[in-house]
Amino acid sequence: MTEVLLLLVAILLSLACGAFVAAEFSLTTVERAELERAVERGERGAAGALEAVRNLTFQLSGAQLGITVTNLVVGMLAEPSIAALIAGPLEDMGVSGSVARSLALVIGTALSTVFLMVVGELVPKNWAISSPLAVAKTVGNAQRWFSAAFRPFITHLNNSANRIVRRIGVEPAEELESARGPQELAALARHSAREGALEADTAELFVRTLNLADLNAENVMTPRVQVVALDVQATCEDVANVTRATGLSRFPVYRGTLDAVVGTAHVKDVLALPAERRAHVPVSELMREPLLVPGSLTVDRLLDRLSGRRTMAVVIDEYGGTAGVATLEDIVEEVVGEVRDEHDPHETPDLARAGTDESGRTLFSADGSARLDQLARVGLRAPEGPYETLAGLVAAELGRIPAVGDSFEVAGWRLDVVDAAGRRAARVLLHAPLADRQPANARTAGTTDDEGHGDDRRTAADRSGDAGRQRLLRRRRVRADLGAPQPDRAARGDGRPAREERAVGPGARVRADGGRTARHHPVHAGARRGRRAGHRASAGAGVPRGGRLEGRGARGVVRDRAGARHVSAHAPRRDGAEEHRAGRAGAQRPGAGSAAGGAVPRAAPGDLHDQRVRQHAAEADAGRDP
Repeated sequence: MTEVLLLLVAILLSLACGAFVAAEFSLTTVERAELERAVERGERGAAGALEAVRNLTFQLSGAQLGITVTNLVVGMLAEPSIAALIAGPLEDMGVSGSVARSLALVIGTALSTVFLMVVGELVPKNWAISSPLAVAKTVGNAQRWFSAAFRPFITHLNNSANRIVRRIGVEPAEELESARGPQELAALARHSAREGALEADTAELFVRTLNLADLNAENVMTPRVQVVALDVQATCEDVANVTRATGLSRFPVYRGTLDAVVGTAHVKDVLALPAERRAHVPVSELMREPLLVPGSLTVDRLLDRLSGRRTMAVVIDEYGGTAGVATLEDIVEEVVGEVRDEHDPHETPDLARAGTDESGRTLFSADGSARLDQLARVGLRAPEGPYETLAGLVAAELGRIPAVGDSFEVAGWRLDVVDAAGRRAARVLLHAPLADRQPANARTAGTTDDEGHGDDRRTAADRSGDAGRQRLLRRRRVRADLGAPQPDRAARGDGRPAREERAVGPGARVRADGGRTARHHPVHAGARRGRRAGHRASAGAGVPRGGRLEGRGARGVVRDRAGARHVSAHAPRRDGAEEHRAGRAGAQRPGAGSAAGGAVPRAAPGDLHDQRVRQHAAEADAGRDP
């Protein structure tokens, strides 16, 4: 009879453990705002639950104390009680006394553990997670009373734990005081939109608002090259004419150069004048004092400055020059997207989807002024570099002024320049990576590795014949799809303009080989002449300063475009090793030199040179890379 009573007490303690578990999970998952609304509605138990949430760390410590104590007591009561109840039946079944008691203890431990886990842990946990508000209102007051009863003990335990945590360099914090940052809030908004709890447009608006804190004036301004400004000597009639031509209403006014902005002019001030006077009134009489702000000024502070009649700010760079202009409309567009009115000229969006290309890759059409964070929204993660826009990325990757038809790959995306304005890429087509891309370590002909180094791997058949004897001079990473020979690329018919590529003829190739000989064997009599001729051949091939010369395993870097006086040429590793081995062998021959300072005999002019030329021709005909 005693065992049955103890077993009933263990069952009640298991239920109490479940109440502590439910309180722990419900108080940590319930929304405080929802709980406050329940208090305003006067719902029963809501006030007690809100008080518990406001002192969450202390209440969680009390819940943990209750869970630990009930678990220990249940183990002490349930296991021996169950073992005593089943030991007798086991002995009646013929099991010896010691074995029956041991087996009964094992069975009692297993049964009590399963019951405590299901009834005292899992069921209340799942209930609290599913209905945190209802559970918090049910058990919140009971949890507060228990914690108040054991307050001294719980406070001592908390202080001891905090001292240990501080010893390891972590400052304890109240759970509700650990506020969420902008990135966490943005991630929460996106998750809510994916789950359908929030409209996608609302989530995007919320995320853009949060991102304003990370932007400065340079991020939202109209860059200097796109600024429409007026000279201080212009008339009000000029202001009206420019407004009709551009659709703009505000203009910076400068004296001599755009770096000397002396005011801003608004078309509404011009329209207030009689039409017959506009041609005779200089804009300097109507211009307003300019608002000059540094490019590092945050957008929220810029928004404070753009108040009242000041709706345009002139952004100044760190050197004191004009970097661009920023308006209220620019800031608003960062939050709500493109804002257009009846006066805005028709413009193509900075970034828009443009269907798919011939290989099934998703196409995006992007303006050169598109920022890197806009590219990241469609999946293009640009490498770190000294640029902030797509046009800057293109120029950095090409290493020169971009031109229509330029193409390269970055981060798995292919970028094609389809329009250029002045000295920048105005419109670029972005080809997204295919879903079934090759593994990271697999590289095909004409691909670009992780560091952006071009790869011109071709088969032996592609290298044989006349096309194989051509050495293409190209800039590093300019042609990321330079995998097929020229006839194959021309036969694609994809409509992209072909890049002009110059081939080095046999004579120039001979002179370049002589240059490599001069690099490794300065004792060669004809090497110095060949090296100079090789430099002239490189200069004639149109390689820009900093450009690379590659072909047949050799490569060179043009250091000085004018005359190409400094070309660092690098022979293939295999050829260099063979030449050094030949040099060592010649040095070891009897009579090759003396320790007393005898001169090393020179090779006959052109012997080694002619041997290398014949070796190149034979290997090219055999379809091997020399």
